[in-house]
Formats: sequence, structure tokens, C-alpha cells
Amino acid sequence: MIEIRRVFTHVEQIQHEFGPVAATPLLRGAIAAVLTNPFAGRYEPDILPMMEALQPVGVEMAQRLRSAMNVPVERIEGYGKGAIVGAAGELEHGALWHVPGGYAMRELLGWKGDPKAYAKGQGELKTGQPGNALAIVPSTKKVAGPGAALDVPLTHINASYVRSHFDAIEVRVPGSPKSDEIVFILAMSTGARVHARVGGLAASAISLWDGLR
Repeated sequence: MIEIRRVFTHVEQIQHEFGPVAATPLLRGAIAAVLTNPFAGRYEPDILPMMEALQPVGVEMAQRLRSAMNVPVERIEGYGKGAIVGAAGELEHGALWHVPGGYAMRELLGWKGDPKAYAKGQGELKTGQPGNALAIVPSTKKVAGPGAALDVPLTHINASYVRSHFDAIEVRVPGSPKSDEIVFILAMSTGARVHARVGGLAASAISLWDGLR
């Protein structure tokens, strides 16, 4: 069921945004895997088996992205995910990435829950422990043709309300997806926007450890 044609990795270093040079540059990275869509061109009522098959793909992609960014796990502060479905597929095929993509990154960063139980509605993450990827992983998806770009949202790994980490990274795999393919994407960042200064909850002020605040 899983046939990967290409893997595309992108890492950028941001020194400034028309302001002073940052003491520590912001790193943003994304990894995209181009897969054959086994449901292309038809309506398949039961697509959940592919979600299970994607679990190891998510784990490998998360590890490869962290390695490409060349930073320790402790440096990752933001994450997001997305999918671009080729024209012969449907949006729901991209939604298959929610559990295997998101929880692969959360496990990499120290989350202690069970993604299989969560997928079945049997449990959520364990809260109350600082630093274990408590926040839901934001996502976006669309149906589009070859070369389409997707703005993948990024938020803080432990609290979705940390305003300084509201960000996005544009991801585009040249020539992909073909009509019978899907591009699955993971993204990570090492911190806030370079010149973040619009107030709101600061990362240093996270106190509830509930994934929000």
C-alpha cells in the first residue's frame, strides 16, 4: 500500500526580517514524501488501513527531518504537518496523515501517549509534564496539481496559544503530486519568529501544560 517515489527535504536559516540580526538564527525545516495514492480515481469507503500503514513512514520522516536540521530534539519548539493530494484523489486521503504524521513528531519530541489508542478515540496525551509535545499539531491540506505549494502552519509544541510561534513554512515539491499521488509533509522550527513582538502568551510563561496554555 505504501509506495514512495520521492523524498524532498528543505531547511532554511533566518537571520533577520528587516530588523536586527538574531543572536541565534531561526531554523525552519520541512520534509515531504511523495507516495502513490492507492485510492486514486475511485471512492473507497474504508481508507483506515492506510492510516495504520503510514505510521512507520511518519516516524522515519520525523527522524530524517530532525537530522537534516542538525539540532538536538531539545531545540525543536514548533511543528506542523500537511498534505497535497493529486487531482485523482480526494481531500480525505490527505486527512489520513493526521495521526501518523502528527504523533510521529510528538513521539520524537517526548510525548508519552499511545497514538493507536488516540486514533480509536480511547485516550489523549498525558498532560502535566513540561516539554513533551503537548500541543495538537496544526495542519492543512488541499487537492492540487504538480508543483503546487502548501503553506504548512507551525505552532509551539507545548502550548498552542504561544503567539510568538504562530508561523508557517511554504513547501513545494517540483513536479509533484501527479494525479495519482499524495505529498505528505512534516515541518519543524527551532523557535519564535525572528522579530516576534506582538504580545500574548510567552513560551517562558506556559503554566497549565494542557496543550493550550
